[in-house]
Amino acid sequence: MMNLNHLNVIADELDLRQAQVQSTATLLTGGATIPFIARYRKEATGLLDEVAISNIRDRLEQLDDLEKRRAAVIKSLDERDLLSGDLRRQIEGAATMAGLEDLYLPYRPKRRTRATMAREKGLEPLAQRLLEGGGDAGLDPFSEAGDFVDLSKQVTNPEEALAGARDIIAETVSEDMAARERMRELFWNQGTIRTRMVKGKEEEGAKFKDYFDWEEDLSAAPSHRVLAMRRGEREKVLTLRAAPPDDVALNRLRPLFVKGRTPAAEQVSLAVEDGYKRLLGPSIEAEIRQEMKSRADEEAIRVFAENLKELLLAPPLGQKRMLAIDPGFRTGCKVVCLNRQGRLEHYEAIFPHGSARQFEVAAERMCKLCRDFDVESIAIGNGTASRETESFVRGLGLPAEIPVIMVNESGASIYSASEVARREFPDHDVTVRGAVSIGRRLMDPLAELVKIDPKSIGVGQYQHDVDQKGLRRSLDDCVMSCVNAVGVDVNTASQELLTYVSGLGPQLASNIVAFRNENGPFPHRRALKKVPRLGPKAFEQAAGFLRVPGGENPLDASAVHPESYPIVQVMCRDLSCSVAELVRQESLRNRIRLENYLSDAVGMPTLQDIVVELAKPGRDPRRRFELFSFAGGIEKIEDLDPGMKLPGLVTNVTAFGAFVDIGVHHDGLVHISQLADRYVKDPAEVVKVQQKVEVTVIAIDLERKRISLSMKSQRN
Repeated sequence: MMNLNHLNVIADELDLRQAQVQSTATLLTGGATIPFIARYRKEATGLLDEVAISNIRDRLEQLDDLEKRRAAVIKSLDERDLLSGDLRRQIEGAATMAGLEDLYLPYRPKRRTRATMAREKGLEPLAQRLLEGGGDAGLDPFSEAGDFVDLSKQVTNPEEALAGARDIIAETVSEDMAARERMRELFWNQGTIRTRMVKGKEEEGAKFKDYFDWEEDLSAAPSHRVLAMRRGEREKVLTLRAAPPDDVALNRLRPLFVKGRTPAAEQVSLAVEDGYKRLLGPSIEAEIRQEMKSRADEEAIRVFAENLKELLLAPPLGQKRMLAIDPGFRTGCKVVCLNRQGRLEHYEAIFPHGSARQFEVAAERMCKLCRDFDVESIAIGNGTASRETESFVRGLGLPAEIPVIMVNESGASIYSASEVARREFPDHDVTVRGAVSIGRRLMDPLAELVKIDPKSIGVGQYQHDVDQKGLRRSLDDCVMSCVNAVGVDVNTASQELLTYVSGLGPQLASNIVAFRNENGPFPHRRALKKVPRLGPKAFEQAAGFLRVPGGENPLDASAVHPESYPIVQVMCRDLSCSVAELVRQESLRNRIRLENYLSDAVGMPTLQDIVVELAKPGRDPRRRFELFSFAGGIEKIEDLDPGMKLPGLVTNVTAFGAFVDIGVHHDGLVHISQLADRYVKDPAEVVKVQQKVEVTVIAIDLERKRISLSMKSQRN
């Protein structure tokens, strides 16, 4: 049963109407995917986009986890007869996981502590007297402690009794809800994060040099620095602390427990200091560090997903007869010829960077291949020997209408050694598979990149350090969003591409490909219902994103969902035309009066989407492809000089700047301070992955192969 309180909480947090949250939650619970809800259930959600829907999903799961933990805590306390009515009410009212754990902390089963042993010695009443009587100037701690000397319990003198009482008070302080909440607030508002170099690690930890003696406000530390510091700590190069000064913390903590300036209060003060330094401080620091890590992870994952989206939605060249080259020096250049559907037709190796005779043979072979396979475009991977290979190809005198295009091959080697590649090309080695991937990536980046683990594509930041479960979900959401935004030709799509279609997944994708191979192309969307195990729910979720170009019904090539076909048919009946005529003739579409087709089930958003789609059925939302070339004569880092202005392609955007490929095998960094003439808070405001930019070289470090670039206006 849906928790109405959770719906209200989410509505308040996300500034949404409760009805929007409830409808979205109902759809998610019913198995609907985020792309399907965002595209085909706009009336139900009140036009929520994918971001809002995913936020609702994630928050529902967090609140569900809180409820599960709440139930476990109540069960534990009940089984041990510790659950009073007041405690139950407090637990049931806890709004956060931290608050719930604070309530449970004093009752949590724990190993024997110093306080436990003191209680076993009967010293709890003494601790209580000190706490409650701290303001009583007449209370003599040592006299009180004398009453608890008991040789049978190994309490041999008043000093030992007081020490035990202080241990009990220290643990009480560390488990007090008000104290913990006060310290959390203090850590966030006045805490600092400090790193120091571990002695003797200067050379081994040179990459962490910036953090050998570093300190900044804990609340302001950006994600990339937090993750870098944690990595340095994990590699035992740095020590890391995240806390306010001890004296500041103790000054905030003592008033909660210390009453007056009496001898008894002095004992309590000593216990508070011990409790903070030994128990409460380390506990809150661990909690705060975990929260810092979570926040840094969230930001790094967000940046990764944004970069991935830009890469996946990069403009496709389209279906061209392609010659693709995986360049190399010693082992030669692997050359493949692909037809317009990306099918491998020929492969061989050439050696343009060897002897003069090898160069001559390579030139002859390239010209012949371009003629024999009627090549329309040439793709060259941007790895080793790429610029040299580009110069070789451009010098062949090929027809000007054959563009030579550099392709980012990041992840191609991962694909070539994968099970997917082995299944697709069982009789070819990794070099052939890699070259094919380069060519296909130029034709359609999305269709090819879905075959590669997103973490291997090279657009992340500390991707191996962040929460892997959260990263996987975010990247899967991103890939699914991109695939469904573009749409998929069900008769040509690979199993990997179909896997990301709303409602399908690996098994149904495999079943579709097998059915297609056995029965031929799908003539219409209805035929999908014949695929084994593809039931009504899967069809509902997937059909709108699967295209059947050239099929019996023009709507099958569009994003109009089959559930809306009857609406279009009524429109056609009212206009006395066919669906094909409605698609072809704008004058007919202009005569449609959408208000005539409103109903309880169909609102204006769906009707507007239908009309837009009729105008351009199955349109590709990606930008048009534009040719790009690196500067001629600049092929290696040694060719660079400060002050050079060069064209480049953004390859990665991070929290601290952007990396740009300028064609010298080493990406340069445009630091966030060099991205624009104005102040830039977030690099994503200025640049995106695959964006074409002009940069100025400002520094070159040949020893470390580092290039510093600027996108600022350079004034003389």
